[in-house]
Amino acid sequence: MKAALLLIILVASCAAASGQSPSLPHHSSLGFSYSLPADWQIVNENPSLPVVKEQQSQAAGSEEEKKGIQCVQLQLAARHGAPASVISVLQLPFGCFGQRLTDTELPGFAEGASEQLKQSFDLAAPEYGSYTLGSHTLWIERAKASVLGHPEAQYTIEIACSVLKLGAVCWMTAASDDASLQAFEHGKVSLDGEPPAALVPATAFDKKPAS
Repeated sequence: MKAALLLIILVASCAAASGQSPSLPHHSSLGFSYSLPADWQIVNENPSLPVVKEQQSQAAGSEEEKKGIQCVQLQLAARHGAPASVISVLQLPFGCFGQRLTDTELPGFAEGASEQLKQSFDLAAPEYGSYTLGSHTLWIERAKASVLGHPEAQYTIEIACSVLKLGAVCWMTAASDDASLQAFEHGKVSLDGEPPAALVPATAFDKKPAS
């Protein structure tokens, strides 16, 4: 299932797309919501998404990977500032995928994002953590990053993923400053109808994910 997250790299190209005023919070049909600060600009879905899906499907190593790639949805993309920081939300509906992922499969689902990001970013000093929000387990990674060929373009990459009743979801940011990283982490999420909480608590990296 690592290939299911290959589309996360589309967020970089979305950063230059046109936007619209945000409507907060953003609700997903999979049963979760996520709130962005009002000054973040919502980015229209990149028109190249179907093309990238087809390219990644052709490179997939199994039918399961192909199915995952075709079912992944870019639920939300937003940008802020200059150089632009980007927040995106990717989801995998189990109704489309045909099977439900478990918490034990969560790290494998999420770690593919880091591998794909290496095609555009030089990642350094990654940290990993595991934490809970209500009844849900979340896997998280944070790393320093620079754009390949442009070492002056420095970012913090952070990815948090969880498994819900109707699908798997990952929240991701490429933050160019600390304020953008804090905006990502402090965004309120509600998972499967549970009370809203900050996406990333201060203790998120205290516990390491099970190997």
